[in-house]
Amino acid sequence: MALKFSFNKKGIEAGCDEAGRGCLSGPVYAAAVILKKGFKNSILNDSKKLNKKNRNELRDIIEKEALAWAVGIVTEKEIDEINILNASFLAMHRAVDQLSKKPELLLIDGNRFNEYEGISHECIIKGDGKYMSIAAASILAKTHRDECMSKLHEIHPEYNWKQNQGYPTKAHRAAIKEYGPTEFHRMTFTLLPKEETEPSKEKSQ
Repeated sequence: MALKFSFNKKGIEAGCDEAGRGCLSGPVYAAAVILKKGFKNSILNDSKKLNKKNRNELRDIIEKEALAWAVGIVTEKEIDEINILNASFLAMHRAVDQLSKKPELLLIDGNRFNEYEGISHECIIKGDGKYMSIAAASILAKTHRDECMSKLHEIHPEYNWKQNQGYPTKAHRAAIKEYGPTEFHRMTFTLLPKEETEPSKEKSQ
């Protein structure tokens, strides 16, 4: 199914999406993208449906050809303070704050959002597979966050964040069990399954 360019035919729209919501470590990233009218790209899609090469190629195209784009970041410490849902919304707000043009409508990937003052919004479930601007935002959020996690990997290579980007893979959790959490882990998340964090009855007796 071809992606739609706009929700309304009139007015400036910005697509918004986040990356890293389900991770155990690292910040959450969000992007806001306003595409020029007439923008077309045959491979543009939800970032999860694209390979790394295509995502990076599209990132360059979007950043060069978009009418405006920006990326917002919320750190793991902020995530622990306000919870991941609010952090995702805040990251989107921070992205919109930085746009060089003010949109009249925000297209939000998902079913919930904290209202951005002065701009109306529409929540669209699986919007990154329906609207071009949201798909573009998903690509920028994902590629910018992956870049960040590769840099954090250099600080703590034992967690292999360059490969898993902080998601809860078996190898990532095994590393947490062996080395403990770092300053980049989200301490309010379940870093290890309960049975691995609680002492057994035999040991506690």
